[in-house]
Amino acid sequence: MNFIKLVLASASPRRKTLLKQIGLSFTVHPSTIPEPPYTGSNPSKYAQDLASLKAAEVAIQFPDAMVIGADTIVVVGDKVLGKPEDGQAATDMLNMLSGKMHQVITGYSIQCKNLNIMENQHVMTVVNFRPLSPDEIGHYIATGNPFDKAGAYGIQDYSGIFVDRIEGCFYNVVGLPLSDFSSKLSDTLSQHKLHID
Repeated sequence: MNFIKLVLASASPRRKTLLKQIGLSFTVHPSTIPEPPYTGSNPSKYAQDLASLKAAEVAIQFPDAMVIGADTIVVVGDKVLGKPEDGQAATDMLNMLSGKMHQVITGYSIQCKNLNIMENQHVMTVVNFRPLSPDEIGHYIATGNPFDKAGAYGIQDYSGIFVDRIEGCFYNVVGLPLSDFSSKLSDTLSQHKLHID
């Protein structure tokens, strides 16, 4: 039986929680690559490519391990929203999402350098916000929660009250599509006759 270590190439506390939720044993070594700005016309490919770049950087450092990279973006109309730089950017993003439907896309990558494994996927969830008042936006920004989250909100925190419905995977909006990811990881491990160490 061949065992392999699992490494999460992300500093996201939410992704750590999600992996623990499904019983995985792993270590955390965040990628340090700068995220290039979105300039293309395919946001799904952008999220998937970013996840792959992050995993590849860490896979070089841990060539015997199975490395997981991920990146989540929010798309409203033709705009891709990353993490807000300050309170004004967070306000602008939340005003943009207010009363509208948007897409949350998480790209993820599973890589092992020495075994030549590279699986890249993305999952999309459609999220609808009810109209938000300036006071609600101001209160949420004052919590400090928006600043490490794409689109300036986290569905698992106070801003969950902004969401009136979603279509697709809830956990994808949090930061990792658990069902899709778990199936892909299991298939990859099985194909190579591996077990998580």
